[in-house]
Amino acid sequence: MRLENSFEVPAPLDASWRLLNDIPTVVPCMPGAELIETVDEHTWKAKLQVKLGPIALQFATDVVREEMDEAAGRVVLSVKAREARGRGSAQATIESALAAVDGGTRVKIVTDLALRGGVAQQGQAVVADVAERLTAQFADCIASKLTDSAPTPAAGAPPIGGLRLLLGALWRSARGRVTARRLVRSSRRRRAGMG
Repeated sequence: MRLENSFEVPAPLDASWRLLNDIPTVVPCMPGAELIETVDEHTWKAKLQVKLGPIALQFATDVVREEMDEAAGRVVLSVKAREARGRGSAQATIESALAAVDGGTRVKIVTDLALRGGVAQQGQAVVADVAERLTAQFADCIASKLTDSAPTPAAGAPPIGGLRLLLGALWRSARGRVTARRLVRSSRRRRAGMG
């Protein structure tokens, strides 16, 4: 599954580059994430807690910086996550690209995500919706760190409250199916009236 997200922060390119490559500072900006260990300058271990309704998931996560090209403003991370109770796993390649825009920085994130086990059964629409919302929260936190205008989440932030996100994704999916059915019925009626 390929997910694309982007956001802008009100800080110059060089400051954004430094912050986004400071993984111990950035990890707490992801809701439900906690940095556990810095293995070396390119490898980290983290814990990620996600709550989807009554199901609480906790992932042990390995993060490795695979590529870093400051001149191009490009960073590639690989992430491997295993659910603590064996209910699934996730593997992702996350490519971030930075570009200067009007005194600020535009950050584009492209994620290639593969889910396995019970985690994969949540469905692509739900995962994409959750990813979009998490990226928005992440962007707000990064922007506040760059502008020093608001407090940021502390390490060990509460788990992601996924019920609202899950219900929102299911509602949009169901609403899309209802709209599609109405269009099909309307089209049939028009054809029946014309024939």
